[in-house]
This record gives sequence, C-alpha cells and structure tokens, in this order.
Amino acid sequence: MSTVVLLAGSPSQPSKSTALLQRAAKLLRSQGVKVIQYGVHDFPAEDLINARWNSPAISEFRAVIADSDGLIISTPVYKAAYSGVIKAILDLLPERALEGKAALALATGGSPGHLLAVEYALQPVLSALKARHIVGGVYATDKDFTSQEPTGYQIAPEIDERLALAIGHFLAHLSNPGRVQLDPAQLAARIQQASISI
Repeated sequence: MSTVVLLAGSPSQPSKSTALLQRAAKLLRSQGVKVIQYGVHDFPAEDLINARWNSPAISEFRAVIADSDGLIISTPVYKAAYSGVIKAILDLLPERALEGKAALALATGGSPGHLLAVEYALQPVLSALKARHIVGGVYATDKDFTSQEPTGYQIAPEIDERLALAIGHFLAHLSNPGRVQLDPAQLAARIQQASISI
C-alpha cells in the first residue's frame, strides 16, 4: 500500500486550501492509499522560528516523509508566494527529503493573477528537495468555492475535475502504487460521478 503525506499550509480553519487538501485525501483513500495529514498547527511556532532541527515534531515529520511514497502540499498564496510557515517547515527537511517520491502542489488565491505562484514559487522548492516527479499543480481562486459554514467549502465542479485528474497523475507516479488501477482520466471520470462536497 502506498503512503502519502499531506501538508496543509493555512493557519486558518476552515480554509480553501485545506478544503482542496481534504478533497485530495478522499480521492487518495478511494484508491487504497494510506494518507497521513499534517497542518501548520502540528509544529510549535518556536521550533520553526528558531529552526530547531531536532524538535520532536520536526523529527517525526522527517521520519514520516522518509517512509512515504509522496507528498502533497496545499497553501494559500500570499504576495505571489506560498505561506511562510510552509517555507519554514520545508527548510527543516534534509536536502534530499523527497528523493524517489512524487509531489503535488495545490494552492488558492484571491485572483487568477497568482496562478504562476505554484509553478514559479512552490514547485522549485519541491524540486530542490529532489522530488522524483512533480505532478503539475492545481490553483483555485475564491470564486471556485462556496462557503458551507461552519464546516468548510464546496469546490466548483471544474476545480474538482482538475484535482481528480492531478491526483490520477500523482497516483501513476508513486513508486509503490498498491492497488491503484485507474489511469488519470478514468479516475477523473469516476470522481465526477460522486459528490463534490467536502
């Protein structure tokens, strides 16, 4: 069975970027993938600010990453870049932390103007960590979500379809695909038949 680590980069709850990540988790589980989820609140702020490499939370995260087959990061975009807390966490990983692993970046922003933040800001960091394969990315804007207070957001069908396709490609690049049998297009078609509510 494949194991994938999910890292949510928004300090807000609920958040649109976390909604994307929760949806990704459901898609992965539907294909028999073990999902381990982390959020920025799982890491003490003092450990991140002081770059404590040996902090228990960071050490555990490094070990979980090392034993996984892939990483999916979701972040809000601030000033054309991913969240600073994501940077602080990734900076505490070893240089080759993603070697042999697949990676996928998800992001949300206020407008289409920040679309390239995924490609030009977040994906290079994943590449620097030596990810074996970086599967494109999915970017969504505020208009792609409908609030469902107090529990979260509903994702627009177009974004849900793009996310399903990205997850399909991601699954195809895992080194240990387990029982995953659908190609990306088949997975996207199956997802479209299901509810798109988070």
